[in-house]
Amino acid sequence: MFNVLEQEFAWRKAHGKALGFDALRASKPLVAVGADHPLEEDELAADHFHGHDGLHGVHDEHPHLSPEAAWGAAFREGHGERFTSALFTPSKVAAHQEILRLLRESPVNTITIVAVGPLTNLALAAAEDPIAFLRVKEVIAMGGTIDLPGNITPNGQFNIYADPVAAARVFALTSPRPYTSMPVPTAASTLPPYPDHLSRKLKLTLFPLDITTPHRLFKGPFTEKAKPLEEAGSPLAQWTGHFMSRTFAKIESLKPPGSTTDAGLQLHDPMTIWYVITQEDPGWRTAPEIEEICVEISGRWTRGMCMVDRRGFKKAVGLRIEADESAVEELVSDTGGWLGANRGNRIRRVVGSPGEDLFGKILLKSIFG
Repeated sequence: MFNVLEQEFAWRKAHGKALGFDALRASKPLVAVGADHPLEEDELAADHFHGHDGLHGVHDEHPHLSPEAAWGAAFREGHGERFTSALFTPSKVAAHQEILRLLRESPVNTITIVAVGPLTNLALAAAEDPIAFLRVKEVIAMGGTIDLPGNITPNGQFNIYADPVAAARVFALTSPRPYTSMPVPTAASTLPPYPDHLSRKLKLTLFPLDITTPHRLFKGPFTEKAKPLEEAGSPLAQWTGHFMSRTFAKIESLKPPGSTTDAGLQLHDPMTIWYVITQEDPGWRTAPEIEEICVEISGRWTRGMCMVDRRGFKKAVGLRIEADESAVEELVSDTGGWLGANRGNRIRRVVGSPGEDLFGKILLKSIFG
C-alpha cells in the first residue's frame, strides 16, 4: 500500500492534483510485523474470498505496483539498513513488543488500539506484560456477531474464528476477575495466566457484524469514482480497481438467484477507523448496558461464536469480593458462572452509526479526493 501511495503522490503532483492523505503525510506511522499464526491453531486464510495474496492477485497482473524485495528486508534484523520510505518507518521488533514499548513510554490513557483482524498480537502483548498493556485507553475491535449469522461459519465471524483463544484472552481483561472468563488451558496452550489481581480493567468497544454489515460500498458508485482515474493513469485507482472489481464479482457470485441489487462490499474493518475519527458524532450509539460477551474456543460447530446470555435473569450479587479478595460466587444453578455480579466480561458494543449510506461516500472521497 505504501509503495502504491508513493507512486500515487508522484502521479498527483505531476498532474497538479492535491496529494490528499494529509494525516498520513503529517504523521509517519511505525509499521511492525505481527504474528504469522494463531496462538493454538493453524493459520486460517481467507483466500477463498480475497485471493491467494489477499488482493485477488493484483501483484501478478500489475507487477509495476509491487514493492521491491528491499521492502521486505527492511523488517528483518541485520537487513535493509539503508531502506527509507517517506511514508512509514519499518520496525525490526515484533508487533506485540512495539505495542508494549509505546504503551510504556506514553502516559496512561493516551493510546487507543484499533484491531481490524484476529487479536493475536494483542493477546501476546497482554500475556507478556498485562500491567503495561492495561495502560491503553481503549481497544476498539471489529469482530464477532451477536444476532446475525457468521461470515466464515454459521456462527463465526472471521476475525474471532481465526484465533478464538486470543479473542477470549483479550475479552477476559474487561472482567473484574479475568480468570473467571479465561479460556481453559489445553496441551497447545503456551501463554501464562494473568495475575490474580489487576489494578485496571480493559475498556473494549466491539464492532460486530450486526453493525458493520449494513454499511456497504456499492459497485456503481465505486466504478463511477475510480474508473476515470484508472483510465487517466492513477496508480491507486489501478491498484484498487483490480481487487475491487474481482471482489464485486465474487459478491455477485454469492448472491441468491434472481437478485438484482447492486453488489455491495460490507465495510467491516474500516468502520472502526471511521468511529475513532468521528466518535463525538451523536449518531454513534452503543448498547444500553455493558454486555457480557464470551468467545467459544473449542466447539466443533460453534468455535469463534460470541456467546451472550439471552435468558434475561438478573445478576446475583453473591459474595462481596471487596471484602474477600479470594472469593468468587459459586451460585447454585448457575452453570458456567453467568449470573455472578463480579465475574464475566464487560464489553461495550456499538449498535448505531451516523448513517448506513453515508460511510461509503466518505470512504471514496477520502481515498480518491
